[in-house]
Amino acid sequence: MKNNYFKAIIGLSGVLFSLQSLAQSPNAVPKNKYGLLIIKNITDYQKLITSDTNQQLVPVKKWVSPTLTDWKYATPDNFTHTVLYQTPEAYVLLPVAKALAQVQAELKSKGLSLKFFDAYRPYHVTEKMWEIVPDDRYAANPANGSGHNRGIAVDITLVNLKTGQELKMPTPFDDFTEKAHHNYMQLDSVTLANRTLLKTTMEKYGFTALSTEWWHYFYKTATSYALLDLDFKTLKKMK
Repeated sequence: MKNNYFKAIIGLSGVLFSLQSLAQSPNAVPKNKYGLLIIKNITDYQKLITSDTNQQLVPVKKWVSPTLTDWKYATPDNFTHTVLYQTPEAYVLLPVAKALAQVQAELKSKGLSLKFFDAYRPYHVTEKMWEIVPDDRYAANPANGSGHNRGIAVDITLVNLKTGQELKMPTPFDDFTEKAHHNYMQLDSVTLANRTLLKTTMEKYGFTALSTEWWHYFYKTATSYALLDLDFKTLKKMK
């Protein structure tokens, strides 16, 4: 435990040093109106990941097979009723990808797979969401940033690999009623079992559930990760 603690402290110190260096360099990354340092260009991003490879965004498809997706935010079929981004691909930070690979391996042994509604989300999309729905019950406040902007959060469900059908869950994605809460128990036994299976499997490999959204999980770590605003087109061009 002590070794893990010191590793976490060293990792956190390294990340903070990297961000501080970016903020204090001659061509410093300017802070935004909320006082946050946002990585918006490849040059700053490369500096960051050179100092800490765990800050690197990687395609989920290189770690999770198959990579099933349903990009609600690339269509008007979402809580904002607006197309929020185009040509998305599932990206997460390297340690998150490694954990998801373990989740997927266990699920595949049961004939199941993850399906992704969202993963990494550029910071400007969080700002856009807030402009449309400025309510922190439903959207992340850009004054704080989101786990999605840091590449450590995913919105997911379970799929039967044989049929291709999603398993029955308490609500559709982005349903903000009480039924989406993990402590809501007035559900049939199949739905409860599916929700529990997703939660226990994700928790087994280091993820934490958001209490009010059965689909939202973030990678629990002592390390602090940077807020990123790199669009999908830019990320796809990178090796």
